[in-house]
Amino acid sequence: MAKPTRELATLWWDWLSTAERLIITLHEQTAALTLRQVERIENLQPELDSLMDRMQEIDGQAVACAKKLAGDLGTEPNLRSLVDALEKAEAQEIQSIANRVIVVGRNVQQIVAKNKALVENEIEFVNGTMALVAREALENRSNYKARSHDSSVLLNQVA
Repeated sequence: MAKPTRELATLWWDWLSTAERLIITLHEQTAALTLRQVERIENLQPELDSLMDRMQEIDGQAVACAKKLAGDLGTEPNLRSLVDALEKAEAQEIQSIANRVIVVGRNVQQIVAKNKALVENEIEFVNGTMALVAREALENRSNYKARSHDSSVLLNQVA
């Protein structure tokens, strides 16, 4: 395998390894969200941020590497063009790793979307609960005022 192709493959393997750690942490976040473990959610966030940042960094390096490889091969900087321009063995390896990256990327997106939906549902629940508490507080406050006013009138009548 040629050096630029090996470099691209290495970047994608690094991305896949990081994605695997991210998926594990995302599943931990899912459990924490489901169980409403706020402290655990807060503790996971720095790791999630770090892994996401690392994946974006690797992705940027892979894009730059793919563009360089495409330039070296005199082709368009997209997967299909790169695969078509490579020797058969290299093309199969690059295509295989790229397919894994695509599948894992979709998996990460699905888990992130699920966790986002859990957070949004929790926010709606808290918002609804707070609205009920506020409404009850206002109703009880007006009932208290009405009762205190009635008792004042009774006291005034007695006096």
